[in-house]
Amino acid sequence: MTPSAQNTTHSAALYTPAQRARRDSSRWTMVQGVLAPLQFVAFVISLILVLRCLWNGAGYEAATWSILIKTGFLYLIMVTGAIWEKIVFGQYLFAPAFFWEDVFSFVVIALHTAYVWALFGAALEPAPLMWLALCAYAAYVVNAGQFLLKLRAARLQAEAPA
Repeated sequence: MTPSAQNTTHSAALYTPAQRARRDSSRWTMVQGVLAPLQFVAFVISLILVLRCLWNGAGYEAATWSILIKTGFLYLIMVTGAIWEKIVFGQYLFAPAFFWEDVFSFVVIALHTAYVWALFGAALEPAPLMWLALCAYAAYVVNAGQFLLKLRAARLQAEAPA
């Protein structure tokens, strides 16, 4: 079985030894490790502001700015993640080990981009914009969960005897 085919099975290792070495030596691994929690903090703050805006109509501007900041983090982590994936797996996106995470990342990006388009195109009123942001955030939570499961799998793989 080829390494690509191995990565698509549930029992296969997430990284080959060479991929793990590239992952561990890449500065992009640290970049991802810093950006992911920063994006999560931006998400939590923004979620609170969006819910507050929907609940009592207050703070629309703050909620809007927080969504744009969260979206900026998303775009940044996607670009740097693609660079990381190229270094570790030899392709910018859809490496077998992260195929479904990348697929769902595009759903997340599409929803965030739809929000930005609707905001700047004045296509939606404030309340529907906030609901669109919540849909984007729900997709983000699913996608973040996917990546946390991969992180856990990588840690378990690293702890397993050779």
